[in-house]
Amino acid sequence: MQYHREFLLGRWFRQDTDEHNRKVIEYAEFSADGSFEFTFVILAITVDKKEQIIEQITELGDWGLVGDIHFTITKDEVIDEQIYAADLNHSENYHAYRVLQLSHQLFEYQHVETKEVFKMRRINDEIGHC
Repeated sequence: MQYHREFLLGRWFRQDTDEHNRKVIEYAEFSADGSFEFTFVILAITVDKKEQIIEQITELGDWGLVGDIHFTITKDEVIDEQIYAADLNHSENYHAYRVLQLSHQLFEYQHVETKEVFKMRRINDEIGHC
């Protein structure tokens, strides 16, 4: 199936629970020039039932969409406000996904190798529009 690259442009959000029962939040921004910025926030529940950030990582790189394949290449990481170059020899910096759904509001995709499915929803910055 053919998907429109323009549908991905903008800011997206997803929230899941990982294998350690921690909340994982991802913010993604896809730019028209093929660059991306992903921020991953991992939250744990404290003894007093409050959420505490235990890890936050921002990745910068390139993305693309060809047919129903979405791919990302991580080139830099931001840790403690410092930018570090990613090791482009490391396979963990390259990912490919099969697009399952893509509209103006929903982006559902499946990792080609792990078969994990992710759903992101568009962040709308316009007041009065949900």
